[in-house]
Formats: sequence, structure tokens, C-alpha cells
Amino acid sequence: MAKQPPPEGYLFSKAYTHYVFLLLWLLYFFDYIDRMVVVSLFPFLKADWGLTDAQCGAMVSAVYWAIILFSFPISILIDRWSRKKSIGIMAVLWSMATAACAFTRNFGQLFAARAAIGIGEAGYAPGGTAMISALFPEKRRAFMVGIWNASIPLGMAVGIVIGGVIASRWGWRHAFGIVALPGLIVALLFLFVRDYKTVSLEKTVDRELRGHLAARCPLSKMEIVRTFAATPSLLLTYFGFAGMMFTSISMSTFLPTYFQRVQGFPLQKATLMASGIMLTAIIGSPLGGWIADAWMKKRIQARLLLPSISALLTAVLFLTGFYLPTGGMVQYGIFLLAGIASIAWASSAIAVTQDVVHPGLRAVSYALCVITQNLLGSALGPIVTGAFSDRYGILTALKIASAMALISFVLFYLGARYYARDLDKVEKVALTAEE
Repeated sequence: MAKQPPPEGYLFSKAYTHYVFLLLWLLYFFDYIDRMVVVSLFPFLKADWGLTDAQCGAMVSAVYWAIILFSFPISILIDRWSRKKSIGIMAVLWSMATAACAFTRNFGQLFAARAAIGIGEAGYAPGGTAMISALFPEKRRAFMVGIWNASIPLGMAVGIVIGGVIASRWGWRHAFGIVALPGLIVALLFLFVRDYKTVSLEKTVDRELRGHLAARCPLSKMEIVRTFAATPSLLLTYFGFAGMMFTSISMSTFLPTYFQRVQGFPLQKATLMASGIMLTAIIGSPLGGWIADAWMKKRIQARLLLPSISALLTAVLFLTGFYLPTGGMVQYGIFLLAGIASIAWASSAIAVTQDVVHPGLRAVSYALCVITQNLLGSALGPIVTGAFSDRYGILTALKIASAMALISFVLFYLGARYYARDLDKVEKVALTAEE
């Protein structure tokens, strides 16, 4: 019986495609559990080691600094070697580093172990993004990325809640050890999935050769550089990402502290309330991708116009919530809406990083985005917000973090003006599956 070809736009059968996607989703979910479990452990670490808010913020930032340093070289390996092998190996490394946190004895050792988690996670987002872009038809790209990214707030929320529960019952060291195991199991499964064949870095040249048009030749190093440097919509998306991540990571890091200090809630209720806000992002991520994909059928710039609207709503909603009297249902309802807006932008913005570059450079493209967003956003946000909190109080610090989303609003809007032109320049390459 002849083997059935995959549906149009897919590399594999739909069943196998969704199996690979499920593993990718689970890895991102456990990635963020491992990354954010430390947030619920802040009170225990402060009690044991006398840490400041800035030092606690540095525990989160350590992961992002390592990602900044290692994302680019690992992304080259991903694009030129193998997506599945790179992702599987990275996931094993970050799981083992999370377990190692349980055995640390001081701030320096825990900071180093947290940085090691970042080394493992450095290749995951670029590799996972490239794989999803290849697995599904282009018209579904933002929506599927949105479903994938819904694992981020869920992982953050679960990590914070489960960390607090485990630490309260058995101690903070057990929290690190327990959350490390599931990611390790999924990582080993991922090493055996099918990948797509590595894409040659070539371009089409419009010259006649033996009666045929569109001969191909390798891209030079300068042409590869120009792929990124001469694509305004891509660069503006990178910096728009940074502003939104500054806001998002600051909120996920310090909202539990806000509810505990300003509203006087006990630790478990404070973490549950903060987690509830993060969990609403499960709605925002796929919803934003679905709207962008549908809107794009009528307006080509939709994948950047939607992030612009989302960024504006994030800033307005969070600032409104922080200026309202504390503790009421109205305030918390506004925070829940802000949680939806704070992730709705991401799926279509990520899709842009794949849309406007050569298919053989997709992991590198998202790695550059990761470096930018972490350097100016995720790594900077917790430290800066923690420092403002130490000096001016947690409420003022979170107001400042909220306002950073306004910068992203402007950057995404400007990027939308260049998107159609940049999309027209992209090399068209058909991807093929591994045997």
C-alpha cells in the first residue's frame, strides 16, 4: 500500500505533526516551571540567606543573561545541524541544572546554577519556533505559535504555585528537585522525533542559464547580515519584544510581592492571585494569533498591528489597576484583562521573525530576537524593578514597569509600515522532511 503524502502545507501527517507539537508544548511548559519556580521561594531564601529584592530579581535574571550569551551560537547549530537533537540536548541540560539548584549552599552557588538553566534553555525557543514554522502551513503560523506560547504563562503560574506548596511542606530545596524530573523525560522522547532537512543558504538569481530562469547561488556572509540589518520590520519587532518582556517578566516576578506587601495577603493567596493573572494569558496567546491570522487575510500588516494594540492595552490596563484602590474585585478584574493583553501580542510578533527572513535562518532570527528581548527586557526588568522597589516601594516600581509597554506600542506600529515590503523580499524555499 502506497504511503499517503502529507496534507498540503504540512511536512508530516496531521497526527504525527500534532504529536511533535505536543512534545514541543510540554517542553516549553516545563521550561517555564523550572525557570519561574524560584519566584515563590523568595521568602524562604530571604529568611535563610538574608537576600534583598534586587538579589531575588537577579535569580530570575541569571537565566536570561545566560540565554543572551548562548542563544546566537546555539541557533547557528540548530539551523545548520539539527532541530530535534539541539532541542533534546538543551532540555536535558536545563532539567539537570534545575535539580542542581537543590544542592546549593549560598547566593553565589544558586546564581550559578540558575545561569546554567539559562544555558540549557538558550536553544529551545529558536529551535522550537523554527520547527513550528516548518510543521504547519504559513497561514496558521501565528495561531499555532500562540497555542505553543500559551504554555509560558501556564508554566509560570504552575511553577510559582507548586514551588510555594512544596517549599511550605518540605522545604525550598525539594521544590527544585521535584520540578526538574518531568522535563527530563520529555526531552528524551524528543530526541527520537522526525525533523525537517537542513535548508541550504542559497538565493534565487534572475539570470538565464541553459534556457531556464531562477538559478540559485549561495548567500554571502554580507548578504546574510543584510537579511537582518536591512529588514526594518524585523528590527522594530525585536525591540518591541524587549519592551513587552520588561513589563511581563517584571509583573510575573513581583506581583506576588505586591499582593503580599501592599494588599497584606498571605504568601499562598498572593501567589495564587498572581498566578490567576498569568493564567489568563492562556486565552490571550492563541486568541492573539488567531485574530492576527484572520485579520492578515484582509490586511497584510495585521501581524504587527495587533501587537501594537496589545501593547497599548497592556500599559493602560496595568496602570489603571495600580492607580485604583487596592484589594477590590474591579482592580483584580482589570489585572485579569491586562494578563490577556500582555501575551496577545507575542504569537504574531514571533511569526514575523519567521515570515521576513530566509527559511534557512529562522532559528538565528528568533535567537537575535531572544537576545534583544532578554538583554533589554527579561534580564533587565527584574533587576531594575527590584531596585526601584528597594528604593521607592513595590507599587511605584510596578507602575514604571507597566509604562514600558508604551514604547513597544510605538515600535510595533512603526514596524507594521515596513512589513509588506520586507515580506516581498523573502526567498521562497520548500521544506522537506527527514526520511
